Amino acid sequence: MFDPRPHRIRRFHRSPPPSRTAPEVFENLRFIRDTMERSAAFTAVSGWGQVLLGATAGLAAWFAAHQVSSFAWLRVWLAEGLLAAVIGLLACTWKANRRGLPLFSGPARKVALGLAPPLVAGAFLTFLLFRAGLQSALPATWLLLYGAGIMTGGAFSVPIVPVMGLCFMLLGGLAVLAPASWGNWFLAAGFGGIHVLFGFFIARRHGG
Repeated sequence: MFDPRPHRIRRFHRSPPPSRTAPEVFENLRFIRDTMERSAAFTAVSGWGQVLLGATAGLAAWFAAHQVSSFAWLRVWLAEGLLAAVIGLLACTWKANRRGLPLFSGPARKVALGLAPPLVAGAFLTFLLFRAGLQSALPATWLLLYGAGIMTGGAFSVPIVPVMGLCFMLLGGLAVLAPASWGNWFLAAGFGGIHVLFGFFIARRHGG
């Protein structure tokens, strides 16, 4: 015979997930944000490296101002350009290793592809302008092309980097309009002052 008593349907309830404290939630959000930034932007730009670049450029400007010939002046700035390239590469490598960031990631390649064409164009224009006796046009040319490279390449880096490139371009535009004798000091203000200013900002806001 059948049991006339109604049967109770058992419902199986899942146990609620353990509650998390506010610090744990914020830590998880910070981890997710950092992971997304690393995958989408090149964050190994070294602020302290930029500060060092600015310091060496200031010394180069002072040393170049005491040269007796335009060719000697050019040699000083070319040597500073090579030194700056070495410092920039070593500083980015140091920051990437210290923070566990990928140095040769997809964003890094995009930064390099955006920065390289204006720099290569600047190298050829330097030779052309100096051979034509137009060395007074070199400071504005360098500032404009370097700024353009920083803006295009910096679009794949932290947001402050394209702003730095814009400042270089604005300074280069002023160098076009200013007397030619001011060119060396425009280079000091750009490669020296702008690098130091933005380098401190990057170091404080983006971990070195």
